[in-house]
Amino acid sequence: MANKVYHPTTPGRRQMSVQSFEELTKKAPEKNLLAPKKKTAGRNNTGKITVRHHGGGNRRKYRIIDFTRARTDESAKVIALEYDPNRTANIALVEYPDAKRAYVIAPVDLKVGDSIVSGSGADIKPGNTLPIWEIPLGTFIHNIELYPGKGAQLVRSAGAAAQLMAKENDMAQVRLPSGEVRYIRPECKATIGQVGNLEYSNVKIGKAGRKRHMGIRPTVRGSVMNPCDHPHGGGEGKSPIGRPGPVTPWGKPTLGYKTRNKKARTNSQIVKRRNDK
Repeated sequence: MANKVYHPTTPGRRQMSVQSFEELTKKAPEKNLLAPKKKTAGRNNTGKITVRHHGGGNRRKYRIIDFTRARTDESAKVIALEYDPNRTANIALVEYPDAKRAYVIAPVDLKVGDSIVSGSGADIKPGNTLPIWEIPLGTFIHNIELYPGKGAQLVRSAGAAAQLMAKENDMAQVRLPSGEVRYIRPECKATIGQVGNLEYSNVKIGKAGRKRHMGIRPTVRGSVMNPCDHPHGGGEGKSPIGRPGPVTPWGKPTLGYKTRNKKARTNSQIVKRRNDK
């Protein structure tokens, strides 16, 4: 999907680009696959802001995505490609032989009229889901389960793809988009291919109003606040932060400070960290 650039008719338009949505074939979503999406931003019941920089934004309905792909050995036909306001990837509407419909994440090269299958023995082609132990080494995959039957939790955003690196000691090694290599149980399911909507990362917002439509409010730097509002605030003129490193408004280290628990239960599943040389 290519991006569209406008003529610079206004200062906001000058740097703006939007997606063309030329791949999408359906505008209105399936009503029986929608759910309410309650906003969690802003103030709590006492009037205090508990989630900063969030608020407003256009109203959305949640699209119920089939991440478990539990209907095995049934061919589903792709009948539409749609936009999902809740995620960066596009979604595909598929229909099973009994006329039941479901949404799935749309991978690259998936088109209307294609058929996708979930289950053991499925072909190695984009959109098909099968256990990791049946997938050949070197294959690019997405929608990866961490626990068998729980549903896909890894590699679901636009343009993302992991690669199956090895199978040994009853575990599979998968290289994630971040560069981390991780053990995954071989009975967990994964979907073949790369997540679609590759040009999403090249979109330029262009103006502040588009961020407000997304529900993102302005972020003010701590260094321009008063000392009572932020540890970086105060001083005459433009002052340094006055600490060994940057901190949050509540005094905790930030911007590069490692927060992962060194005793995390899943540390044993990580073969190579994403920032290891």
